[in-house]
Amino acid sequence: MVDVAGKDVTDRRAVARAIVRMSPDTAAAVAAGDAPKGDVLGTARLAGIQAAKRTSELIPLCHPLPLSLVEVDLQAGDDAVEIAASVETTAQTGVEMEALTAVSVAALTVYDMAKAIDKAMTIADVELVEKTKVEV
Repeated sequence: MVDVAGKDVTDRRAVARAIVRMSPDTAAAVAAGDAPKGDVLGTARLAGIQAAKRTSELIPLCHPLPLSLVEVDLQAGDDAVEIAASVETTAQTGVEMEALTAVSVAALTVYDMAKAIDKAMTIADVELVEKTKVEV
């Protein structure tokens, strides 16, 4: 792991996003909660939150951080589910990996829960869209 002992403790925030593209019929089923495995959006939200909290167990050399906020938002559109995650902490290192892990696992959960009705889904545009730190 990288030594962060000499770094100042700061308020840190990261926002990431991902998109799961799917057929309009699949998107409608997901939005309505009619997928074979149940509530796709609610389950994916919880999976993303859980993933953010366990990032240091999943990513080698990633520091375990005390997270003060994890928000995962999923919006079903006409042919996709858009996912955004915001993660905050007060620590010596940032929460980019936690935000990226949250959207990735949420996207994988959407894929898993809807794959029975749509074999052509794709996960795309996993990216960090914001990273901030403020001295405490």
